[in-house]
Formats: sequence, C-alpha cells, structure tokens
Amino acid sequence: MYAIVNFKGSQFKVEQDEIVQVPYLGDLEIGAEIKFEDILMLRNDQETRIGRPTIENVSVTAEIIAHKKAKKIIVFKKKRRKGYQKKQGHRQNYTEVKITQIIN
Repeated sequence: MYAIVNFKGSQFKVEQDEIVQVPYLGDLEIGAEIKFEDILMLRNDQETRIGRPTIENVSVTAEIIAHKKAKKIIVFKKKRRKGYQKKQGHRQNYTEVKITQIIN
C-alpha cells in the first residue's frame, strides 16, 4: 500500500516503514510524531482511491528521524569580457521522517 501526500507544497509517494526527505521542520524535535492530512491518492492491493482534491478520513503518520543539510550547490555567475565572476555555495536544510503507518 502506498499514498501520495501533499506536504508544504510538495508531493511525496510514501509507503509504510519508508524514510522520506521533506522540507525542513526545525520547530519540531527528533522523535516527534507528525500527521499528514492532505492525501491525494491511496493505492492498496484491491483498489485505487483518488481525491478530489484530497481523500477524506485518511491520514499518514510519521516520526522525525533527523534534521540534515543537503549536498552543496555551487552558484557561479560570470559576465564575459568584463572580468566579473562570483561564486557562491548553498546547502538546503531538510528533515528525514520515517512513515509509521497509513491510516485508512
């Protein structure tokens, strides 16, 4: 069984006992439980339920495992023949969550 979840403007395909990287949740501690309410699609062995826009009475619970940073992204700007070069780096924060159960 899997579900497609809308969380903070991004859609994630989640299954039970899977680890997913979601946008940063810095205000919550490690080990805290969170609940996803916006379920767009639910698929099990017998049927597929598609929400219009979401499915009622279905939720996904998850546990926060860690807060981490992604790989560094290099931003390099240059203007030809002008001697202008600028190099910047950026690491995006994200949170790892483990899906504990899909409540049908």
